[in-house]
Amino acid sequence: MKILVLGAGFGGLELTATLSELFGDALDLTLIDGSEGFVFGFSKFDVMFGRTTADAVLHRYADIVKPGVRFVPTTIRTIDPSARRVQTDAGDFDADILVVALGADLDPAATPGLLEGGYEFYTEPGAFALREVLHNFAGGQVIVGVTSLPFKCPPAPSEAALLVHDLLAERGLLDRSQISLVMPLPVPIPPSPAASDLLLTTFAERGIVWHPGRFVEALDPERRVALLSDDTELPYDLFLGVPVHRAPDVVLSSGLATDGWVGVDPFTLETAYPGVYAIGDVASVGTPKAGVFAEGQAKIVADRIAALLRQESSNAAYDGHGVCYLEFGQRAVAKVDVTFAPGSAPVGSIEGPSSQIVADKAAFGTSRVERWFGSAAG
Repeated sequence: MKILVLGAGFGGLELTATLSELFGDALDLTLIDGSEGFVFGFSKFDVMFGRTTADAVLHRYADIVKPGVRFVPTTIRTIDPSARRVQTDAGDFDADILVVALGADLDPAATPGLLEGGYEFYTEPGAFALREVLHNFAGGQVIVGVTSLPFKCPPAPSEAALLVHDLLAERGLLDRSQISLVMPLPVPIPPSPAASDLLLTTFAERGIVWHPGRFVEALDPERRVALLSDDTELPYDLFLGVPVHRAPDVVLSSGLATDGWVGVDPFTLETAYPGVYAIGDVASVGTPKAGVFAEGQAKIVADRIAALLRQESSNAAYDGHGVCYLEFGQRAVAKVDVTFAPGSAPVGSIEGPSSQIVADKAAFGTSRVERWFGSAAG
C-alpha cells in the first residue's frame, strides 16, 4: 500500500516517524516537501532576538533517516484527490492513501503597506531578517499587530511584545519607547482565561498597551501609522506584523478546500475523498493552527493508517488536545494546556511562568528532532 504525505511540518514529520517505527522497511511512504528543512516556530524568536543563528535552527530534510520512507525535495504542482495523484517537478506520484499536510501560506503583500513600511515575523526569511533590524533599533513606538484571522500560534504576538520589552529594557530604551499589541481577539488566549488574565496583568506591569478586538488593515509608510479595523490609527517607528494566512494555491485549486481550508471529519481527519486525509494548519478542524495540534492529528491518522495496513479496525479519534509553550520574557516560560473537543467549549489551564519550564521547552524541541530526523533504532 503506497502512502503519500504532502508537507514535512509538525504533522507530516510526526506521521512519517510513527509509521516508520511501526513498519520499518515494510513501509512504502513518500514524503514530499519543497523546502530545505524544518524550523520550529519558537526558534524564529531565538534568531530574531540574537540567541542563535538561522543555520543553527534549520533541520535539513536531507538528514532524515527513516526505514520505509523516501523523501522527495520538489514542488507540488497539482493534487487530484479523487485519483489520489499528485504532479510535481520530480514527476507524478500515485497513492493508496494521501495525507495533505501542507500548512498555511503567508501573504504579507495582502496587507497594504506592510512590505513597504513594516516587517513580519511569521515567515522564516521575515523573522531572520529582523535580527539585524532589532539589533539596530534605537527605541520608539513599536506595534505588534495581527492583520487577519485565522493565524498560527495564537500566543506568538503576545510573546513578541514581551520579548521586545525585554530587548528595550536591556538596552535602557524603555523611557523613549512604547509597545502596543493589536489583536482581533477579545483576550490574548480565549480558551484559557487563566493564561489570558496572567498575560493582561503582565502587559499592564510592563507598560504594554493592549488593543483587543481589532486588527491592522493597512500601513501608511509615509505617515508611519497603522490603520486599524475600527477606523483608528496608531503611530509607529517599528511595526512587527502577523501576515494574512491562506491555504496553499495548490490546495485551493484541487477542490479539497471549503471556505478557504480543507474540511475534515473532526475525529478521524478524513476529507470528503476516500483515502485522503488532511492534518495541521491546512485543515479546518476546530483547533488553533499550531504545530502541537498538527502533531496530535498526525498520531490519529497514523493509527488509522496502521490499522488499514494490518487489515484491522481503528477507533482512534482526535480529542483536540495540545500543550503550547509561552515566552513571558525575563527568561521565563509558561506552559498552556488546552483542549478543543469537537462539540464542546474549549478549556485551558496554565503552568508557570518559570525558569524551570525553559528547560522543558528545550527538551520538547530536542525530542522531536531526534524522533523525526534520527533513525528508527535511535
